[in-house]
Amino acid sequence: MALMVSCKPKTPRQFIQPDEMENILVDYHLAMSMAEDTPERGYNKQYYLESVLQKHGVTRADFDSSLVYYYTRSDRFDAMYKRVADRLEEKALALGATEGEIGRYSSLKGEGDTANIWAEKNMMVMRPMPPYNRYDFALPADTTFRRGDSFLMQFMLDYMYQDGNKEGMVYVAVDYPDTIMSYQQRISYSGLIQLRIPANNTADIKGIRGYFFLGGVSEPTTTQRLLFVNNIQLIRFHPERHEDEPIKTDSIPSGTDARRANTETISR
Repeated sequence: MALMVSCKPKTPRQFIQPDEMENILVDYHLAMSMAEDTPERGYNKQYYLESVLQKHGVTRADFDSSLVYYYTRSDRFDAMYKRVADRLEEKALALGATEGEIGRYSSLKGEGDTANIWAEKNMMVMRPMPPYNRYDFALPADTTFRRGDSFLMQFMLDYMYQDGNKEGMVYVAVDYPDTIMSYQQRISYSGLIQLRIPANNTADIKGIRGYFFLGGVSEPTTTQRLLFVNNIQLIRFHPERHEDEPIKTDSIPSGTDARRANTETISR
């Protein structure tokens, strides 16, 4: 009688093994989060990274070569990072992260006056090379949408770059019967990213679509460049008004930040 044995793919001995790599990545992201809260972030990030590597007894060369090995095998690396993200979320909740901007909406479902309507994967690892440098999404409107709804897209970013420019962007378009309202924001730093989408009180929403994009494809490199996107949420807010209260039209946001709003009129 023949027996069939299913084996997980083995990692060559010269690279950090999966379980240990997962532990290092968890400590790495915790250290980078701590460094973000210090005045000399650039210096402290390097210092904290070296501390993490010393803790696990690996060199920077071991870490870098192992990262290259795993992220060129995206199926394994994405599964590993999903576990890393889950562990980081557990640690964040234990430290009271529910008081933060991301955490305040963490328990929302897809229904209600304030709802998280994001239905796609809530984490991804991006690289500045096709097809890993772009992720498209589309959310059709359903009966829970109302005229006058506004939205907040938010997520956490963590750049793991040894060199090169950080050229990320998020684009969101809201489709109406005769108009498309589009918003985009360049994202060149780690941390919490928020993009607010104001209400349109004159038309019903047909759907929301957009994409995440990571530039820098034209820059040759032999070092690792990774962008971790985690805890993606799209929060929908129903308008608060009384039955006889007139509706006020929200203005499109303006300012000196990297956010921009566009209106495209469609000829019918």
